[in-house]
Amino acid sequence: MTGIAGDRIRSFIERIEHIDEEIKALNEGKKEVLSEAKGEGFDVKVLKEILRLRKQDKDERDEQETLLDLYLRAMESSESSAAKAA
Repeated sequence: MTGIAGDRIRSFIERIEHIDEEIKALNEGKKEVLSEAKGEGFDVKVLKEILRLRKQDKDERDEQETLLDLYLRAMESSESSAAKAA
């Protein structure tokens, strides 16, 4: 197995493991903040939805909201049509 730099491989692996540890610590911190918010009466599910929406750009968010509104209206008109037929 000549030509394989074991020290270099070990370096990559150790760096990745270190990053994984940092990610785990950050996720724990995130969990603590959400727990604190919940303790103060905030709805964690809604906070997570806000986080998701803030990751989108405005045009993407506007398009999604427009489609959501369109689909909900279509469903509602379908339900009212079904109620009239019954």
